[in-house]
Amino acid sequence: MIDRDIIVVGAGPVGLTAALAVRATGRPVTVVEAGAADRIRPGSRAIFLHKVTLKLFERIHPGLGWALVRRGLMWRTKRTLFRGREVFRRTYGETPRGVLPAATSLPQVVTEAVLFEACRSADVEFVWNAEVTTARADADGVTLGIADGGQRTARYVIGADGSRSPVRESAGLRLEGPRTSSAFVIVDTAEDPSDPLPVERVFHYEHPNAGFRNVLFVPFAGHWRVDLQCRPGDDPDAYSSESGVRDWLAQVMPEKYASRVTWVSSYIFRQAIANRFTDATGRILLVGEAAHVFAPFGARGLNSGVADAFVAARAIDRALRDGPASGRHPAIDDFADARRAAAVRNRAASSTALRHLEAASPVRRAARRAAALVAPALPAVGSWMDRAPYGPPLSGADRDGMYY
Repeated sequence: MIDRDIIVVGAGPVGLTAALAVRATGRPVTVVEAGAADRIRPGSRAIFLHKVTLKLFERIHPGLGWALVRRGLMWRTKRTLFRGREVFRRTYGETPRGVLPAATSLPQVVTEAVLFEACRSADVEFVWNAEVTTARADADGVTLGIADGGQRTARYVIGADGSRSPVRESAGLRLEGPRTSSAFVIVDTAEDPSDPLPVERVFHYEHPNAGFRNVLFVPFAGHWRVDLQCRPGDDPDAYSSESGVRDWLAQVMPEKYASRVTWVSSYIFRQAIANRFTDATGRILLVGEAAHVFAPFGARGLNSGVADAFVAARAIDRALRDGPASGRHPAIDDFADARRAAAVRNRAASSTALRHLEAASPVRRAARRAAALVAPALPAVGSWMDRAPYGPPLSGADRDGMYY
């Protein structure tokens, strides 16, 4: 017997989005989550929501995009420096009243809290402390095995259970792609409300006070995100330890920020995409990090996961409307093809950014130095130096008007 038409596995931001997108089609949905309802998720993690994502939130739950904007921060000035000398600066105008901004920046834990409240108001059902360990699908539906020995069944399952996804592994799907060679140390430090820094996104090529390593500063609500790119041969643990962070952070920011650190992590990023976004039966659909993991340049991870969830919910709705209950539906294949193509574009863009940042060859390093020399006289070169660390912009849109 089938318990539900649709179950979402995972109550992270992409899983919560998937649940809201299902409710927007008028269908009931259950979210099954391994953790407790009051679990505390460490760190700020994904902090940047693009306008296209905010617009999607408005489509699935009116007022949600604006709720996130009110909780977030928007920076309007961006600067790029090379070895301490500014090579690019731009300040955008104010966003007109009633128009969603180009982006908003806030801790992921706050994004999740806002999404969860939206889910509660939309009558999403939650099952907590239910770790999904297996997902077995046939032509009629999916049976989820729970760690406590129980099980849940659904006609369709949306797997939003992260990069180690048991749903993906059980379905015989796999992430494919390399790990990057460069390590990054990511630090969040709380702003001093009595004496805040200018609200600017600032990227340093070869910061002279960080041993000529690249350093990025991004403000978000109440905090600063600081990314340090390690050199080949660096020990990331040395730069991410409490004393290590204190030493280098105090060299690139006012010293007080070294004692205001709220989260530290180090990463060697993986650039991987699932070989397929659905299982062989078309009953299991992967979204978010269950389907793809990217280096964070251009903020393509969470934002693309939101788009995955939106398209998955619409595909399942079409399949259920058309019936019959058995068999694979073309809408599911359309979802898998469109979202995997988007993931391939996102990986290519973030890989381009990574190659630029690593500048592994003497030719790339020389080109970057030459660009820095002429940028003050040639604004287009300065603009390129500002854009390059985030990858090329994505052109065109899919059938739902989404770039991600």
